Amino acid sequence: MKVKIFCLVVLLGVFSSTEAQRWKRYRWETIYGIGMSNFLGELGGANQVGTDYMKDFDWKAIRPALMVGMRFKQTQQISHKVNLTLAYLAGNDQWTEDPIRFSRNLNFRSPLVEIGYNFEFYLKKEKRGHRFKLRGVRGLRSMGLYPYGFFGVSGFFFSPQGNVDGSWEWLKKHSTEGQGISSTRPEYSRFQLAIPLGVGVKYAVDRRWLISIEYGMRKTFTDYIDDVSSTYFPNNIIEAERGSIAALAADPTQGSWVGAKSYQQRGDPTDNDSYLFLIIGANYKLKTTRSGRPKFR
Repeated sequence: MKVKIFCLVVLLGVFSSTEAQRWKRYRWETIYGIGMSNFLGELGGANQVGTDYMKDFDWKAIRPALMVGMRFKQTQQISHKVNLTLAYLAGNDQWTEDPIRFSRNLNFRSPLVEIGYNFEFYLKKEKRGHRFKLRGVRGLRSMGLYPYGFFGVSGFFFSPQGNVDGSWEWLKKHSTEGQGISSTRPEYSRFQLAIPLGVGVKYAVDRRWLISIEYGMRKTFTDYIDDVSSTYFPNNIIEAERGSIAALAADPTQGSWVGAKSYQQRGDPTDNDSYLFLIIGANYKLKTTRSGRPKFR
């Protein structure tokens, strides 16, 4: 009897150890996501004097976003994710009731391509559970919700356009704030870095598929995503150097608004632009080979 009990204990220990290590066979996940983007900067914003971050959220600025990515689980509570996100950003002074921004009458839209890395930390260990979530099946509680937080670094490309007299114009070439015309106003780069920071939650549908929803803010190091940052540049110089379309893009009011006088405030250079994503994702676990590489089947 003692021998049988000993053998049983050994077998249970081996089984338990094997089950505890099974997650390592599914360390890799592919991610496919769709959702929304939103821009937080000088243009548009809430119906109030310009404020920072989510206080200036504008529902009319919501645009679509698509994401694909890959996740590697270092442990059961720490993961690393790389992703590619394609999105649009937009802002328009005509979307806000704030009289100062409304009278300024500037607008923009921009494609956005972001490649990012996120370090993810989960609040609880993710368990495999049953193959299917059948009502009444013991072990159902092992499946469920897995909340997490993340931070990281990303690189992104943008290129703002403005609707100038009914036609969409690429704004960077028009030097709307004198960039490249005056030596004191250098041109901005359309390739920039950002710091992603956010939260998410994953829900296990079965052993291989999970659904996730993730919210993330991007803090950038540029104030020119919307092509607006500092002060008005003399409009006559812009017209002489870049043409009449550039002059109109720089100031649609053509001097009729008091704020459009040369070197008066056009934006706020002390507060860089931000953008955010809300992504719903389908996550699929990939089985690994003996060498630890993922199998794409």
